[in-house]
Amino acid sequence: MRLSSLADYAVVMMSAAARHCGSIRLNATLLADETGLPLPTVQKLVSKLSGAGLIESTRGTGGGFRLSRPPAAISLADIVEAIEGPIAMTSCVDTGKHDCAVEGSCRVKPHMGTVNGAVRGALAGVTLAQLSAQAPVPAVAEHA
Repeated sequence: MRLSSLADYAVVMMSAAARHCGSIRLNATLLADETGLPLPTVQKLVSKLSGAGLIESTRGTGGGFRLSRPPAAISLADIVEAIEGPIAMTSCVDTGKHDCAVEGSCRVKPHMGTVNGAVRGALAGVTLAQLSAQAPVPAVAEHA
């Protein structure tokens, strides 16, 4: 499983925005320069993240954007879902889809909701405040 480049860039951009939280009004050019992301990509992300309610944007002179909530109240899951849509490990956790060839006899399907919840929970457990801090986020303990 791998995040799309756009979701990865959104995490990078939001982390940079969190480091400026409250100090200055942000704009796409500033974040493109700071992160090394192409300006059109940052502009596209601003639009998607604004639409998801993670940033508030104001157009015009003196405009710009800011985080809509404190960095500690925005999770990695929030950012990923803003770009990718709901986290769904397989199509069988998507209630409206029935496109699996073995759906009727699958013994794993009843457990995939739990697996999906665990992945989403792990992403929800990492905040933007942690991602924007100097020290790395501590690794989640592996189960033996």
